[in-house]
Amino acid sequence: MAEHHVLGLSGGKDSAALAIFMRQHYPELPIKYFFTDTGKELPEVYDFLAKLEGFLGRPIERLNPHRDFDFWLREYGNFLPSPRTRWCTKQLKLLPFKNWIRPWLVSGDKVYSYVAIRADEDHREGLVSQHDGLQVKLPFREHGVDKQGVFDLLDASGVGLPRYYDWRSRSGCTFCFFQQKIEWVRLREEHPKAFEDAKTYEKDALTHGSPFTWSQGESLEQLERPERVAQIKADFEIRKSREMTRRRLNPLRPSAEEILDIDDLYLEDEGGGACLVCHK
Repeated sequence: MAEHHVLGLSGGKDSAALAIFMRQHYPELPIKYFFTDTGKELPEVYDFLAKLEGFLGRPIERLNPHRDFDFWLREYGNFLPSPRTRWCTKQLKLLPFKNWIRPWLVSGDKVYSYVAIRADEDHREGLVSQHDGLQVKLPFREHGVDKQGVFDLLDASGVGLPRYYDWRSRSGCTFCFFQQKIEWVRLREEHPKAFEDAKTYEKDALTHGSPFTWSQGESLEQLERPERVAQIKADFEIRKSREMTRRRLNPLRPSAEEILDIDDLYLEDEGGGACLVCHK
């Protein structure tokens, strides 16, 4: 019986920091790093993965779905994916991973999957293994690595944060429905073509009777109106100011209180609940 060690990279900060952590603390493990490419990723994600690959000194294997987003959109009757119907995660992320490790499990091998759930994320759980041969490991939780620890790992390694972090706090598809409205506004500013592509998908879906828009409660056409953009930006700055005022200084880790990103500012009706496999 052979053993396989795998670590999935989303293009996000946590999974990248975990890869760095494992490289530094468990260099003897022959970890296979992988990235499941939907074909709808931000260009900054590919740049970040290339930088991380250089640090790891090992290739990051690309797992490509047998069918792309457009194929599955047609299969689901042109209904956009949504928090209630996450067919994109299932078909474009989870299924390629399961197909990749299936030959090992069928042959009786043991597969260890390392997931970047931090020590300060008690509310999160990893992928529930449905096979005796697959074991999910949470090194950050085991070693007490929190959000500040993730930033420390990225900074000390020289890998740093992905460039999209200047305007967006998550990896994943350019039109991910878990984005906040401020992230949609910034996507339009940073990648106007990707925003227009998302609008096209949305219009086509609505003509086929899809009840979902990418951003809850309004279409992208409504969201991009100048007065609406101004309101979204103003509301976000108010939320950010309130969060900074609310935070208390931790005398043991004062610098940790200065870390504030978009993920800290989610409202109940936008964002939140993001799939770990896409956004970690």
